[in-house]
Amino acid sequence: MQRRDFLRLTALFPLGAASMRPAAANGRAVSAVERMPDGRAHRFELSAKQFLLDGQPFQIRSGEMHPIRIPDEYWRHRIRMAKAMGLNTIAVYVMWNALESEPGVFDLKTGSRDFVRFIRLCQEEGMWVYLRPGPYVCAEWDFGGLPPYLLRDEGIRVRHKDDARYMQAVGRYLDTIAPHIVPLMAAKGGPILMVQVENEYASFGNDLHYLKQLQAMWRERGIVGPFSISDGLGQIQKQKTYLPGAALGLDGDTDFAAAQTIAGEAPVWVGEGYPGWLTHWGDADFQRGDYVATLGQLMAQGRSFNLYVVHGGTNFGFTAGANANNDYSNFEPVITSYDYGAPINERGEATADYAKFRDIIAAHVSHKLPEVPSPPTAMSFSATLLKPYASLWDNLPAPETVPKPQSNEQLFAQDHGIVLYRKTVRAGGHLAIDGLRDYATVFSGDRYVDYLSRVHKPGLHDQATVAIPAPGKADGSTLDILVDSFGHVGYGQAMADRKGIVGDVRLDDAALSDWQAYSLPLDEKFLDTLRPLTKAASRPGLFFRGKLTLDRVADSYVDMSAWDKGYVWVNRRLLGRYWRIGPQQRLYCPASWFKAGDNEVLVLDLHRTEAASIRGFESLHG
Repeated sequence: MQRRDFLRLTALFPLGAASMRPAAANGRAVSAVERMPDGRAHRFELSAKQFLLDGQPFQIRSGEMHPIRIPDEYWRHRIRMAKAMGLNTIAVYVMWNALESEPGVFDLKTGSRDFVRFIRLCQEEGMWVYLRPGPYVCAEWDFGGLPPYLLRDEGIRVRHKDDARYMQAVGRYLDTIAPHIVPLMAAKGGPILMVQVENEYASFGNDLHYLKQLQAMWRERGIVGPFSISDGLGQIQKQKTYLPGAALGLDGDTDFAAAQTIAGEAPVWVGEGYPGWLTHWGDADFQRGDYVATLGQLMAQGRSFNLYVVHGGTNFGFTAGANANNDYSNFEPVITSYDYGAPINERGEATADYAKFRDIIAAHVSHKLPEVPSPPTAMSFSATLLKPYASLWDNLPAPETVPKPQSNEQLFAQDHGIVLYRKTVRAGGHLAIDGLRDYATVFSGDRYVDYLSRVHKPGLHDQATVAIPAPGKADGSTLDILVDSFGHVGYGQAMADRKGIVGDVRLDDAALSDWQAYSLPLDEKFLDTLRPLTKAASRPGLFFRGKLTLDRVADSYVDMSAWDKGYVWVNRRLLGRYWRIGPQQRLYCPASWFKAGDNEVLVLDLHRTEAASIRGFESLHG
């Protein structure tokens, strides 16, 4: 059972009785004037079953948003939206792999990576921060936030204290970010109230000493707490991984009484309450939630909570993660949108739930809520034809010769994108791929034969083999297997989710050996060296290009419903993946990625060979 499936079921439990209610006698949870971060030192404490701020009971009304998923020019707007809904805290994940692309190569400043600036903006807007810096976060993010370069090391055990390679990398990450976090703690005059020690560890392991070691590593670097953990109640009961003295956040549960028996005198709160839900490729529709009644009860009882998420944003580029069973079966990649059915939608608009939540919170606080900010402007644009521009087959690099397939990470140090496996075969038969990760188009000679998919959803055939025709010439024919990858699994035991082909390729049950393997990472360097077509191409695996001319720029959704499966770039910025099986057909493009005048739109489609159009819409849903 996947993470969100399990936690969503636990959310059906009724709200536990309030053993400690910080609400005043009139039912209001907070006083008329709430303390806000003001640059002065504040004392945030975990007291007897409650949070204290400067010695007074304090209700955390938190909403989660992730700066890396939001264009940085919209950060302040999204923070103000959360505040206007009645929240007083922003929960922030920091994704390790967004900051360290290669061992020791960190970028904490460019684009939406500057989490320090985001936290400072929260402070400027009068919002506290609940920091969740990992090293592991889950978040439906690629590899749960861990850097995929870890998977280049055979046998590495992530989230294990006894694996020196992993813990050394964790230490390097903490060494890099901790000096930026220390001055942001409330005790130092910053807005950070509390730091989470990793995330949902009970869904992975049962070594409490691992969590204690992480906590000690934070303390060694000057972050002395308070600390929290967050997990499903049933999972933490089973694994017995409560970190003594930490605030216990319940994910998808409200059985405070049962949780309090675990936490003792430490506060119990809703670490993740789900007003919406994540969506996978091939789901029947976008997922939704219903949190109105639960939020009403939390506010009536003065309970602290964190809405996961108040605003989701977008899995731009290759950042969307995936779920799978612990045996790697039932692989489900996450769509490009992280709209999540959240009260603030993907491009910053208030939804119907936003108004309901705001009314509930306003009824339980004494101060007047700020006015709701207007959303950024949006635009549509008319159909623009994209024509074949370049072929993957004309842009193959020098190959590596390998006796059998290996993962992309180990063979090429390639974290995302595509690889090609090629060899000459002298017989036909039924082709099967053991350990396909994640989607392959198969060619015999120059002719497309069929596809194989690790994803099994409506709209896809569910066959395990492809019929390869007998060669038409005595010296055989070329067999090409073009393998596209989704994001790495980011939850549970299936964390060694290396990409490409991680098993045998078999023809009529005989394993094929001696391959030519080609790395096609689809990164900026690869795109910059694309050689255009010199003649018409009929073989799938084509880039299409077109010119989109705009009089003005605004947010828009690029409609890909005329296409099959692939990637789309606007002015060489990768919006993300699209796939005909949906439910997402429109990809969000922020205004800042467009420009007035001519814009280049580039699409790599794994199946199309003929020109097709894109269109722009103002919303995700049609």
